[in-house]
Amino acid sequence: MHVSIRPIGNSRGIVIPKPMLAQLGLEDGADLTVENGALVIRKPALPARAGWADAAKAVAMTDDDGLVMGEFANEGDEDLTW
Repeated sequence: MHVSIRPIGNSRGIVIPKPMLAQLGLEDGADLTVENGALVIRKPALPARAGWADAAKAVAMTDDDGLVMGEFANEGDEDLTW
């Protein structure tokens, strides 16, 4: 199938037909690589954000999850009712 490369903001892109994405199982995302001068699109090896919850728990257990900039407030925050 021949496709056009279209401008998308400062980048370029192609439109992959929905039936083709469904056939390949790529509805939720894909891994892109360049191999031997060809763009290769594959199913992601892992789901998006895989392992993030475990990594966050590990950081919290080391007590290294404090705010980088510390506490800060916006002008007028003291007037807000929660």
